[in-house]
Amino acid sequence: MDEKKIEEELKKIWDETPISHSDSEKEVSWQQFQAKAFAPKKQSKPWRHYAAAAAILLFVLVGTGLYFKGPSLVNNTDISIAGNTIENTSSIIKSIVLPDSSRVELSPNSKIAYADNFAVNRKVEVSGEAYFKVKKDKKHPFQVLCNETTTTVLGTSFTVTGHNQNGVEVALYEGSVQMNVKNQDKKWILKPGEKFTYGNETAVVAGFNRFMDFDDEKLSNVSLYIESNYGYKVMLPAEYSNQKITVRINKKEDLKTILELISEMYNLNFEINEDLKQITFQ
Repeated sequence: MDEKKIEEELKKIWDETPISHSDSEKEVSWQQFQAKAFAPKKQSKPWRHYAAAAAILLFVLVGTGLYFKGPSLVNNTDISIAGNTIENTSSIIKSIVLPDSSRVELSPNSKIAYADNFAVNRKVEVSGEAYFKVKKDKKHPFQVLCNETTTTVLGTSFTVTGHNQNGVEVALYEGSVQMNVKNQDKKWILKPGEKFTYGNETAVVAGFNRFMDFDDEKLSNVSLYIESNYGYKVMLPAEYSNQKITVRINKKEDLKTILELISEMYNLNFEINEDLKQITFQ
């Protein structure tokens, strides 16, 4: 097919009225897109021109900055955690990179603690709320201790919340985790989209919505979502603000991934101004 014919077909796709997509169609679309977008780079691919007709999965994560303090959070005789405590005393989510390259998004008024020998003792103690994106290491399982619960993982992403003395909530976004409760033999295996809640000596596993869906909505609405969840104002070229888009956004992933995907979809470049907290597409 010659170049003129290709352009005609693309324009035809662009001008068509988008239809509503099912969740399964969105998932298949993401898998197809991911295989192309993150394959080893060879040469520029024409797939980016078809993005307006696709339902694409985007992922979201938040925050930068951290505050360091002295020793461990609490004295737990079952584990050895000492040496490093990180506390978020600000009003925004803080991003932390652990010694094994795992990432933590620490919510306001929350703390984590880990040992100096973290490379071989991958245990983290949580007080408050933290989102984890764990680096895989089969020889050294990653454990998060919060109140009376232990979350064991090899590589995954999840949120742990424990604001009171006994209650804990673990929400799984990717991968798989095993939940244990102190002095109980039972184990709970979570799948993505499941939430483990423990309180008053009772454990419950239930589903939760880990996505934000935009179905045939303006691209400017995605910009507003980024602004409200990340604190960055998004500047789009005027002709793109009303472009329609169908996306499913995972609520816990990297902001840069969103920006890169939008760039590929609309053949745009972007710049981030950290001083102004502004993202400009052009």
